Amino acid sequence: MRKHILCLLLVTLIAGCGNTPTTAPPAAATTTVAYTPAPAPSPTLDVATPESVGRGFLSAWEVGDYAEMYALLLPSLRAGLAQADFERAYRSALDLTTAISVTLTPQTLSIDKDNAWITFTEVWHTGLFGDLQAANQLSLVKENAQWGVNWHRDTIWPDLVSGATFAVEYQIPPRANIYDRNGAGLAIPSTIVTVGVIPQQIQDETAVLNALTQALGLTVEKIQSTYAGQPAHWFIPIQDIPGETSLAYNDLLSLPGIQRRERTGRLYPLDGVASHVIGWVSPIPAERYDTYRQRGYRGDELVGIAGLEAWGESILAGTNGGRLSIVGADGTHIKSLVERRPERGRAIYTTLDRELQHSAERALGERRGAIVALDVQTGAILALTSGPHFDNNVFIRLTDTWSRQMVLNDPNLPLLNRALQGVYPSGSVFKIITIAAGLEAGGLTAESSFFCPGYWDGLGEMNRKVCWLETGHGDITLKNGLSASCNVTFYEVGRILNSVAPDTLSTYGRTFGFGAKTGLQEFADAPGLIPDPEWKQATYREGWGTGDTINLAIGQGFLLVTPLQVARMMAAVANNGTLYRPYVVDRVVDSSGNVEPIAQPQATGRLPISQANLTIIQEALYAVTTASFGTATHRFQGLNIPVAGKTGTAEQPDKDALPHSWFAGYFPADNPQIAMAVLVENAGEGSTVAAPMFRQVIEGYYGLPITPLPTPAAVPEGD
Repeated sequence: MRKHILCLLLVTLIAGCGNTPTTAPPAAATTTVAYTPAPAPSPTLDVATPESVGRGFLSAWEVGDYAEMYALLLPSLRAGLAQADFERAYRSALDLTTAISVTLTPQTLSIDKDNAWITFTEVWHTGLFGDLQAANQLSLVKENAQWGVNWHRDTIWPDLVSGATFAVEYQIPPRANIYDRNGAGLAIPSTIVTVGVIPQQIQDETAVLNALTQALGLTVEKIQSTYAGQPAHWFIPIQDIPGETSLAYNDLLSLPGIQRRERTGRLYPLDGVASHVIGWVSPIPAERYDTYRQRGYRGDELVGIAGLEAWGESILAGTNGGRLSIVGADGTHIKSLVERRPERGRAIYTTLDRELQHSAERALGERRGAIVALDVQTGAILALTSGPHFDNNVFIRLTDTWSRQMVLNDPNLPLLNRALQGVYPSGSVFKIITIAAGLEAGGLTAESSFFCPGYWDGLGEMNRKVCWLETGHGDITLKNGLSASCNVTFYEVGRILNSVAPDTLSTYGRTFGFGAKTGLQEFADAPGLIPDPEWKQATYREGWGTGDTINLAIGQGFLLVTPLQVARMMAAVANNGTLYRPYVVDRVVDSSGNVEPIAQPQATGRLPISQANLTIIQEALYAVTTASFGTATHRFQGLNIPVAGKTGTAEQPDKDALPHSWFAGYFPADNPQIAMAVLVENAGEGSTVAAPMFRQVIEGYYGLPITPLPTPAAVPEGD
């Protein structure tokens, strides 16, 4: 089993090679024959012939079975060589050279009475230097009627004689940057300063504590507890800060007893703007150390752990270079084997707009929720915000353990990317799909008339359903029913569609992009759920009822969607019907300015609706923010950028919890450029929270005064 596992871990890389001669067998050898490889030996060691011993030793070496190799050594040799030392000799040589696997090819077998030699070619497939090749020989001796390997360290590599070892000098290129679409930095180089104290050098502890409190933002108690009881002559690190902060507090941090130590690091500007997208770098995790070593890493680099830092690790980090040499036991240089020059990493340019992203993050604040903005004409992700926000800089400030633990242990799960992984009922945003199905498959028109008394008894008085407007909307057309988000209108549309076919509305939901992953390649997104009769039968062993369609018609019931899916649907409505695959990486650029496009706009579907009916929906969405009966008109008054959109209030199974608040739309409504979805968990009605927040994002993006969020109303304002 161990052999199979080791084999699965071996990966072959390509590069140059080095050749080293081997010592020929003695001239007195009486027999020399061509060596023909044979099948691997059985688990029972065969030591009757030099062929079987040599074959077994080399085969075990190829799969890293050091225990079997050790068992094939001469008994007298094993008596003075511990198995752990034998294994360590191989492992350290392979680790130093970043060897991934070894290929051993026997050439000839020579026998002279009780001595034998097998010449073989060894090729080490390394992560850093490519293939290293040498000619070597395996010495065997017959002892007590059994053959064994007469092992020396040069059996590993022919140059490892007289205490010589491998030595590696690494050349590590700087990590490349991550930018937004306009070249604004999202992950850039920075100087990180570790501020600490040497207790025995402190002359005025009060002054030192006051200085550190101002510069680091920590309490006196926290600072004192860090160095209390520590050796007085040690440097005791207290906190990492950016180089800019160190300069700003230079005078305070120059007091006797305070010491600063600089290192090159990574900075995520604006307190970690787009932290869920960018991710972060950290030291190589212990469980992945061997993997990175085999890829040519020295082992002490910072590597991508999450987000684009992880997705683009090979792009950003480039390729390490280095020089492999043989040095003597005293450290003197003996010979150079191979040198590989480093390759600089390439910068990643994302589709994000840093100003729009930052505006969305400010609007969402510390609330649980998400804001996603897409380019209407391409599907490019312009902003992808998940809340609560976290500052990814805490993962590169190694001394900031308290802040990291706050992020990791926060019950609000700030590391969860709610924009992609959060699934929610959409509430009345789904009515866009319901009206589309009604117009296309239900025989309805924009002027189809309905009457809303504030309730609906279509399933019988015992199953009465209500409208969000308790007094009712009275006589209302289908088109105005969407703008006013009249539940009664859409209950009736749902009933009509169910009579056409129980799965009609579900089918339309899928063609609008719900119930499946969006095609985003840089990150994993949830598929959500579009329920239908087949799904309900398989899941609950129950048939589909009219009530299931009625619930789906207003975005409730079993329906689950992601904010990204909703933004994608709104972009398709805005661009006249094309569903695009979302993407967040636009291009990579090398240090010479050469550009490699990574993604191009890719249409993945069309909304199943005529242009005439789509125009009806677009006009109704514009009326949501402009007509007297629109559910969000009062939220967009005075904004000189026209908005089309839809409010949504998604009820929860827990009746004591506030509903999720939605607003999805696009702007400018008369020339759509950006589609956006705002979702705030357990916040209230869509018109009260999400719609005003949508406005705040626009205001921040265009540099307009920010309109404060309203105080929740005592009565419903619009679903």
